[in-house]
Amino acid sequence: MKKILTLATGLLLAATAAFGQELANFQRQAPVVSPEVKNDSVTFRLNANYATVVNLQTNFTQGQIPMKKGPNGIWSVQLPLPEPEIYTYNFVVDGVSVNDPVNYMVQRDGTRYLNMLFVPGERSKNYYESNQRGTVSYVWYDSKILGINRRVTVYTPYGYEKNKNKKYPVLYLLHGAGGDEEAWSSMGRTAQILDNLIEQGKAVPMIVVMPNGNPNQQAAGTMGLPTSQINFRDPSMANAYVRSLCEEIVPFIESNYRVIAKPASRAIAGLSMGGGHTIAASQLYPSLFDYICPLSMGAAPTDESRAQLRALKKDGYKLYFLACGDADFLFDRAKQLDQTLTEEGLEHTFFVSKNGHEWRNWRLYLNTFAPLLFK
Repeated sequence: MKKILTLATGLLLAATAAFGQELANFQRQAPVVSPEVKNDSVTFRLNANYATVVNLQTNFTQGQIPMKKGPNGIWSVQLPLPEPEIYTYNFVVDGVSVNDPVNYMVQRDGTRYLNMLFVPGERSKNYYESNQRGTVSYVWYDSKILGINRRVTVYTPYGYEKNKNKKYPVLYLLHGAGGDEEAWSSMGRTAQILDNLIEQGKAVPMIVVMPNGNPNQQAAGTMGLPTSQINFRDPSMANAYVRSLCEEIVPFIESNYRVIAKPASRAIAGLSMGGGHTIAASQLYPSLFDYICPLSMGAAPTDESRAQLRALKKDGYKLYFLACGDADFLFDRAKQLDQTLTEEGLEHTFFVSKNGHEWRNWRLYLNTFAPLLFK
């Protein structure tokens, strides 16, 4: 009898563990489903029985949307389903922002963790997991230029570990202000996009390197590591991060990964601040990258930049892909760069999308230019 009771207790604990690893997380009432996508609508729900006011806040609606309290203290609101994409949202409970506790899909934007709503469709199909998946890893390198040990995120495509003789081209993918080495993999869905494009035969298998563009950081703030003090007025620190990228990160990757160490197998792309880094790297090191993709960024022409662009043209490149949203606050600067490239005779693509300075554009851009690389 004792053995039977022991077995029954073990089965009960195992069943409980399927819902949560701690017994305190086990809820006996019916689970809340949120968000729930049905037909042309999406319903958000929150179990907050003692709340007096609950609102929904999203990046696809304006302002806070009131939610209605129903049976068992479940608050809910139903909205029209937005077009296919990834969106973020959170609840505001009695004036306090809280995440959806039943939605495990979250992304980190700086210090904020936001729930994600996936809306399926043609545009977002490559944002889901593919059948053949690559590997995302975090590696450390020493920067003599910046004087610290730093972390970089590296994506290697499906099959990299098995085929020890195959070498790959590399895309250096740079984040914007407020981001870090996790931004493109968390919010940009880089691994999922590349996995899908490669599996579909639309993109060449490639390694993607996502560095931390904040020169005073060793790694993302979530690591809890101290930041360094850098005097950017010191002439020796001019373009310090761009120099570290080109003179330290690129050699580090080429020494530690199976890559094709040629300009024709190197691409650089970046959004916003990273777009500025992309422009600077391509002009300061014109023979390093054959594929150049500044996103949501531009530049007013100067005599120096025009001379650098002429040097880039003379040195040669294979693709210059400039992209920006028509509602982006940097759209005018992107148009200035487009005009300068045209005036200096640099063949390029100016990809103009809808919307503004946001991840739904940057995911779209990666999905668009990645198939053009290394071909």
